[in-house]
Amino acid sequence: MADAARAPGAAGAPGAPGAAGTTGAAGTPATAGAANASGRETAGAARAGAAHGTVGYTRLWRDDPHPLRRARWLVGAYANAPLATRVRDGELITSSSQPSLMARMLQALQVRDGDRVLEIGAGTGYNAALLAHRLGDTQVTTLDLDPEITEAARNHLAAAGFRPAVVTGDGARGCPLHAPYDRIIATCAVASIPSAWLGQCRPGALILTPLATGLIALRVADARHAEGHFLAMPAYFVPLRGSGPPPQVPTHGLPSRPLLDDSFRFLLNVAAGHMEPVEALALWEHEGRPGRERYGVTVRGERQWVWLDDPEGAYGWPLGPPGGLQPRLQPF
Repeated sequence: MADAARAPGAAGAPGAPGAAGTTGAAGTPATAGAANASGRETAGAARAGAAHGTVGYTRLWRDDPHPLRRARWLVGAYANAPLATRVRDGELITSSSQPSLMARMLQALQVRDGDRVLEIGAGTGYNAALLAHRLGDTQVTTLDLDPEITEAARNHLAAAGFRPAVVTGDGARGCPLHAPYDRIIATCAVASIPSAWLGQCRPGALILTPLATGLIALRVADARHAEGHFLAMPAYFVPLRGSGPPPQVPTHGLPSRPLLDDSFRFLLNVAAGHMEPVEALALWEHEGRPGRERYGVTVRGERQWVWLDDPEGAYGWPLGPPGGLQPRLQPF
């Protein structure tokens, strides 16, 4: 819900161009507007000043008196596309994910009867409604930094007949009030795994979060240890608010053809700041152009790193702010 809508150059959908948390070069017009009965806000966004690299939004409203605009709103509400749902001073604040991506993420979350789930990024409340329908209101907590967003999500959920816990707070700190959790799902990208999330999980819990331009599924061993692989599918999300912008992804010195390959762009994103682009290209070609599913993440106390094929293998890079080039893992 907190991922970027695909407004000329979209994020938040499989196959969208651009780096994590940014807008790419082209995409489907996004939407911005009011909520329908299920709490999913929609809109249609018009391209304004596209030649100058700017994007304008046209708001579509459920109760618009004009029948053609209402019809456009209804089409947007049921389209399999990400929707911009809140724009402030021209900046996209929140959106509703592409429904098919939401379904695939919930499937990957592998919830079971009795699981307690924390969602980071309340959005419109739509995702929390799906979780509450599956698990019951008392098992679901959804969290967002913006009180306007949580108030709207709470109202949408109530209108649809659901009353999970809707909390205003910093997503990086989780929500200890309703811990421990069996599942944590984030709808915003992180640069590293917040330690608070692990500390609020039961042993064996699963954390699913966007990282770089992919989705990492981490199995939690305890409050200081977790490990898992990236899912094969791409996913583009804006960063967790308050965490700062994602690192710049350099492409200098690279031929154009590899940059068209999604698997290479993923490597550039996941190793940004820790590997020179030409080194990344050499690794990618030497290792048979690996896809996302060959990469994973390990959290071991204060150390976090992403790796290729093997957590203790030849190729790994620390997560978090760049601290100098580190193209190979050192023994910990």
